[in-house]
Amino acid sequence: MQPYFFPYIGYFQLIHAVDKFVFYDDVNYIKGGWINRNNILVNNEKKFFTLSLVGASSFRLINEIKVDNRFINKLLKTIKQAYTKAPYFDSVYPVIEKVFLSINEDSLISEVSALSVVNVSKYLGIKTVFEFSSMTYSGSRGMDKAGRLIQICKDNNANEYINLSGGKKLYTKEYFIDKKINLQFIESKDIVYKQFKNEFIPWLSIIDVLMFNSVADINKMLGSYELV
Repeated sequence: MQPYFFPYIGYFQLIHAVDKFVFYDDVNYIKGGWINRNNILVNNEKKFFTLSLVGASSFRLINEIKVDNRFINKLLKTIKQAYTKAPYFDSVYPVIEKVFLSINEDSLISEVSALSVVNVSKYLGIKTVFEFSSMTYSGSRGMDKAGRLIQICKDNNANEYINLSGGKKLYTKEYFIDKKINLQFIESKDIVYKQFKNEFIPWLSIIDVLMFNSVADINKMLGSYELV
């Protein structure tokens, strides 16, 4: 999967379900996607928070695009103000702050987004191994989308590949089975928890989930899916 910045809980369900998770960082940047943004709860409403980028373009690779660090403190302040009264703020905010404070003028969005995922995974006790496609699987660049995924699986002697449900639009089980790879998709079940006093707003950034739930409860949520 492309490295997403503090993605929704379904992304972490995928990480929790696999032995190895590869950050797909040497593919083209997707404008309007989730690589540098997500939603949080601000004044009981769903609001985007976005990392500004330098020279973002769908013609450039994710690991070629830098973060514009001029607005980091403002964005961090927004998150702090939004969740300062949340029940798990004191334990969660340092995890989030550490990611933001690591950003400098040379930081790449691939690195920052991946760090957000890795740090949250550590906080939750997830033991999955992380790798970057650019570092470990650069030799398969240039192959078609499905072909490269299959090659990465073969490089790991893996016979199972799991993707989020959105991957159904891109990949077919029959093609993977023909290559002796079992392709499965994660279908998240409804996840509901108490936010503030507002009507529940689902599928926000993992930041929202962390702020309102204990590690134990979140780990139960991580298993709330079906493989189809």
